[in-house]
Amino acid sequence: MSDLRFPEGPAFDRNKNCWCVEQLGESLVCISDHSAKRIQVGGCPNGIAIDGDGLVWFCDSGQNSIRTCNPETGVTETILKTLDGEPLNMPNDLAFDHRGQLVFTCPGPRLDSNEGYICVYNFEHKLHKIADGLYYPNGLAFTQNGRQLLVAETGRQQIWTGDWDAESASWTNRRVFAQTGGAIGPDGMALDEDGFLYVAIYGSGCIRVFDPAGNFVNDLITPGINPTNCAFDPFQRWWLVVTEAETGTVVSIPVLKKGIMRNTEY
Repeated sequence: MSDLRFPEGPAFDRNKNCWCVEQLGESLVCISDHSAKRIQVGGCPNGIAIDGDGLVWFCDSGQNSIRTCNPETGVTETILKTLDGEPLNMPNDLAFDHRGQLVFTCPGPRLDSNEGYICVYNFEHKLHKIADGLYYPNGLAFTQNGRQLLVAETGRQQIWTGDWDAESASWTNRRVFAQTGGAIGPDGMALDEDGFLYVAIYGSGCIRVFDPAGNFVNDLITPGINPTNCAFDPFQRWWLVVTEAETGTVVSIPVLKKGIMRNTEY
């Protein structure tokens, strides 16, 4: 798909549709085999994830909130707006763990500030921070076994990994997984079935691939210099789907690996 106004955050639903957000178009976009439709939601929608009931969750960095959209009716609802009485700091990306708990990043507006933090909305519907003091925390992904959480820190051009405890909803033993480099740095990312990490390097025109030990493997070139995120098509039609902001496109890149399928989504 083309002519999108800053696409981000691809994700697939159980009906094989690919969803993304259109930040500057204030909309969600649903792409099927034969058509595409927009749902106007206002604000500045950013990352996207789909829960086990098919509800579309998205960050809204313009309204400082976490929101949902019912794909059948187009009705939106604001779920989270504040943390400890303060507005959320420009939520950016989000993901569900294997128990359906929502983790999301709040980077704030600046790459050179350590005001960024990460939150979890647990199965008791309680919200708390799991990390702070970060320079623009951005994309995030869980490993296939659900025991590690990886987070891109754009401002310092690196990927963190740490141990994820779903029972306590905590992220511990945090360490640097890889240095990504790039003109700007890492944005959204996805893991394949063998634990290889695919990272959209914003400003550098590529998806950078790292092996499970954090070693650089190769770059997959994108049509413009500003890839924002990527996701594997779990139905294996469109390989690796990438959102690219400079050209306003959603493209597929042939990759032989399969992505991770989660019970919370399918």
